[in-house]
Parts: sequence; C-alpha cells; structure tokens
Amino acid sequence: MDGDRKYKTRGYMDSGRDSGRDSGANFPRDDRQRAPGPRPPLDVTGPRLPRLIQNLTASRCFNCATALPPDINFKGACPKCSVALHCCKQCANFEPSTRFQCLKLIPVRIPVKDAANECELFKPRVTVARDSAGANGAPPPQPKSDMAPRTPTDARAAFDNLFKK
Repeated sequence: MDGDRKYKTRGYMDSGRDSGRDSGANFPRDDRQRAPGPRPPLDVTGPRLPRLIQNLTASRCFNCATALPPDINFKGACPKCSVALHCCKQCANFEPSTRFQCLKLIPVRIPVKDAANECELFKPRVTVARDSAGANGAPPPQPKSDMAPRTPTDARAAFDNLFKK
C-alpha cells in the first residue's frame, strides 16, 4: 500500500491504526463510558443575573433614528423630524435588493419610498437594541469627573506617582 500513495506523509489512512475500532468510522470514538438513559438537555441560556443588560425592542424613525413610543400612530409623522411614518422605508418588508423593493408581492411599484402611502401590507419595522438602563430602571453609572486630570501636568504627576517607592 505504501507504493501506491502519492505522498509519503503518514496520516489517518495508515495501516498502523487501532484495530479494535469499527472499520466504517473515519473518526475516533470517545472511549469514556456514558451513563445509560437519555442525556439531560443543555442549558445554553444560564441564569439571568439582575445586572445583566437586556434587549430592548423599539421602533425608530428611518430618517432621524429617534425611538418612537409604543403607542404612536404610524399614519402620522415623526415627533422629531416630521417625516411620514407610514412609508416604505419605515416598513419591515422594505428590502432594496428585491423586486419593487418589497419582500411582499405588491401589484404596483411605489416610486417614492420615503413619502406617505396607503399600502395595506405595511408593518412597522422594529429594531432590537441593548438597554443601557440598569435592572431597576436607573441610568447607567457615569465615570467620576473628579478622577480626570485637569491639566497636562496633573496627568504627568499622576503617572509619576504610580512608580514612586
């Protein structure tokens, strides 16, 4: 068998393999003994800690990215920049790379994507973001301003103080 191989490098197909294994398996078998019966499911989520950053779902304006309140009327306009909210760019089905720039089958193309329209397939786009507020709704802690150096000489003095004996 050694004569018909192109390369002389030893590998997994060499005849010096363990003869006690199945000849049909090309990968090593785990030799550890497993307890009989079904395996318990793996818990991939783990425990939820109270200080863990949670996900927050909200609609945002396509033009100014302002978070919209959950009870907003999408037939109206954005409270900050006053653009129409019932338009193609605000829809969850809007996809520029598809036919008529919509994931749904629409009969007629809507030419202006950021103008108000009367599409029946409109569904507001919802984004998922990290909630920066704490577990109890408090804002995240801000860095202390009294620790910051006030002048360049203060920064140099703080650095020199690190290595004094």
